[in-house]
Amino acid sequence: MMNSYIFEYLDENDFRKKERSVRKYNMLAYKKLTFNYYPELRKGNFLGQEVSKNEKDKTVNYELKLPTDELFRKVHGEIILHYTVYLEKGIILLTNITPEGILDEGHRAELSTYKGVMISKTNPEKDMFKINLLNMLQK
Repeated sequence: MMNSYIFEYLDENDFRKKERSVRKYNMLAYKKLTFNYYPELRKGNFLGQEVSKNEKDKTVNYELKLPTDELFRKVHGEIILHYTVYLEKGIILLTNITPEGILDEGHRAELSTYKGVMISKTNPEKDMFKINLLNMLQK
């Protein structure tokens, strides 16, 4: 077993854009990712849920849920880090952060927020309707 794993990226530019979007709109998730999760992954403590395993290539795919505000989770979905571990090579391939749509959009343009949740520029009425509906149901 190796002591230290190195990070590689499926598409580093795309991944970094999503990472910056998480930083901008969910600082808690970004701090956890940077200061807690990345160091643990480098040590070989694979966090999150194992999604699939490939015995032939000796790879394991994981999904790690990042801290997400409850209202954001209900409107856009859970923020999840997707990564693949190459056990023999000592490499962790950071593949994606989802939900892609809102994170990509958040990187391209300054998104407004409504009651603490990012609002998509492509369909703001739908997002605001969801937020208002969820707030009504909570009362």
